[in-house]
Amino acid sequence: MRINELPVTGYLDRFSHRPGERFSAKVSLRDGGECRVRLVRVVCADPNPAGPGMRLDDRADLLDMIFTGTRQPIALGSYGIATMPARAGAGTWSALIHMAKPRKPGTVLAEEGNGARIALAVEDGMAVARLDWPGGSARIESGVKLAAWRWYRLTLAADPATGRVVLTQAALKDYQAVTTEAVCPGLSLPSGGTLLFGAEGTENPKNHFNGKIEAPQVRGGHDGPIVAAWDFSDGIGTQIATDRGPHGRHARLVNLPARGMVGHNWSGREMSWRHAPDEYGAITFHADDIEDCGWAESFGWTVPEGLPSGAYAFRLTCDGGEDFLPFYVLPPNAGPHKPVAFLASTFTYQAYANHARDNADAAYLARAAAWGASLHNPDQYPTYGRSTYNRHPDGSGISISSRARPILTMRPGFLTFNEPVSGRDLGNQPPGSGLRHYPADTHLLAWLEAKGIDFDIITDEDLDDEGPALLAPYRALLTGSHPEYHTPGTLDAIQHFVDHGGRLAYLGGNGFYWRIARVKELPHIIELRRGEGGIRAWDAEAGEYYHQLDGGYGGLWRRNRRAPQMLAGVGFSGQGKFEGTHYRRLPTSHDPRFAWMFRDIEGDIIGDYGLSGGGAAGFELDRADFALGTPPDAVILARSENPPASFVTVPEELLSHLATVTGEPPDQLMRGEIVYFDTPSGGAVFAVGSITFCGSLWHPERGDFTGPVSQLLENVVRRFQEET
Repeated sequence: MRINELPVTGYLDRFSHRPGERFSAKVSLRDGGECRVRLVRVVCADPNPAGPGMRLDDRADLLDMIFTGTRQPIALGSYGIATMPARAGAGTWSALIHMAKPRKPGTVLAEEGNGARIALAVEDGMAVARLDWPGGSARIESGVKLAAWRWYRLTLAADPATGRVVLTQAALKDYQAVTTEAVCPGLSLPSGGTLLFGAEGTENPKNHFNGKIEAPQVRGGHDGPIVAAWDFSDGIGTQIATDRGPHGRHARLVNLPARGMVGHNWSGREMSWRHAPDEYGAITFHADDIEDCGWAESFGWTVPEGLPSGAYAFRLTCDGGEDFLPFYVLPPNAGPHKPVAFLASTFTYQAYANHARDNADAAYLARAAAWGASLHNPDQYPTYGRSTYNRHPDGSGISISSRARPILTMRPGFLTFNEPVSGRDLGNQPPGSGLRHYPADTHLLAWLEAKGIDFDIITDEDLDDEGPALLAPYRALLTGSHPEYHTPGTLDAIQHFVDHGGRLAYLGGNGFYWRIARVKELPHIIELRRGEGGIRAWDAEAGEYYHQLDGGYGGLWRRNRRAPQMLAGVGFSGQGKFEGTHYRRLPTSHDPRFAWMFRDIEGDIIGDYGLSGGGAAGFELDRADFALGTPPDAVILARSENPPASFVTVPEELLSHLATVTGEPPDQLMRGEIVYFDTPSGGAVFAVGSITFCGSLWHPERGDFTGPVSQLLENVVRRFQEET
């Protein structure tokens, strides 16, 4: 049994389709055999018995089939591969390398062909050369450890005529070179075969390098004529490494290694690779990079005409277990359309895909089992790749995320946290659900269904592809709990919607925060560079803030002069553990102009309960800031109070440990605010400024979708869906 693989799992060609379009499902069965597929409609993905309950409506009338599947492996790790010309005589292989963790083994260059193989690698923290030929083999090492964060040139020179092999490990600038020699009788060298950089083994690449490689080249003889010389500063936005040598042996890059990386000669005079490409001649390779599993199709399914827009999933079951492949069905292009659209934050789901938090302990697994929740935690299955909140083996942050792989965190019933949080007194409330992202957003979907509010579902990937036209049919647009990641295209489309009379309900926190890159050639990929500010799981190295895919400046949208307040009226301000508090209505909320919004709501306390953190204002909080773009006529209707002890002010608000950008004391910025404003075009924006808000649509003590939070949102959505 392969303990690091699920009995059955898979992924789809994309997260959404319209009626008449076809989903392609790629499934792997660890032990092979038969697999049953049934369609379910996902109404609620929360397994907490204190909540509305997991509700997956069976639609086997539309799909119930059995297929025979096989194990489909995942090949993690990036590398470059090129076909080499035939040649005879001596050869020299060299490259510049830079490693944060030289103790990690990995192959820098490897060539095989004509029955012989060579590898220039790092093993045991030092440069090593390995040679194999018919009738013999040899291994030589430099004997001197490489230093971290330093550039070295590694060179392997070999001459079959004499059998002499020379390995050189030379630190750049003021560091000494070390040379090791050996004599290998009967030596022969590869010719006319395949060369890899960043790994070895043409059939099944392995021994992946974790670090930067720059300017790999092959020469004839000892420092003889160039055979191949790859220039990584050329074509940074592509998956081709250009060969400047006479034979044009351009290399194909596999599994999206990081490009636009500063090279050995980076001067700091330019921060963008587009302005000084010659200083960005490095590529960073990693053993856990993944671009696409590349699995074969296991089954396909065409969305039936007339199937309502909504959240669905393929339920996969085999003898060993089960899994779900969630997806969304959009309405037909020609309609009919509902007045309300829910915007699924698939870019955010993808950024967090397979986030390993190291929290799948016995208590977590026991709760998941007791609740009938998903038992598949990324901590246990690194084989499916990690999230952009994790790090590569060399300690650098993961900046690329693919949806062409199983995403264990995007499953009905997946628990992110084992609530309640330690130290948080939830009184008589039952345990919270501990949900985030995909399953957490079904709190809103279940609420819409319970209230009888008709809605369509679209995704931010669809929005990026289709632009403002996708939103044109709708009167109201609702976000989920955490619409954090956006492209320029999605922000432009939502802004266009609001500017042209649309009504936006931003129902989360820490939204519209990070800028990501995406290109049509790789629609399944998103990229982000976490640079210069923000709450970050890692930070990009200096000079590496620009995306390789589109050349755009990464980091916070705020650093791109598009702070969230400009679109939604509020922006990220405070964060803590997964716990929450309540809002208190401000005097402005009692203005007769807002009586419609607070109809049937008694008292000034809103949301001192909930399935997410125990309160409607929690985990990550947003506030208004007129200097950052909150419209001047926006009204702050309610504000969170008594933040839990775990909360901190986000770093972009701090100038020092005492001074903030606004001049307010740091602890006063740990607040969430409910904000409303009208737009000149007749549109409107309602923003709640909290990730845990939708978790309080359900009232755990009452056991239904009632209470101030539910009533407030119902008043807003029903007003927003009305014709103007």
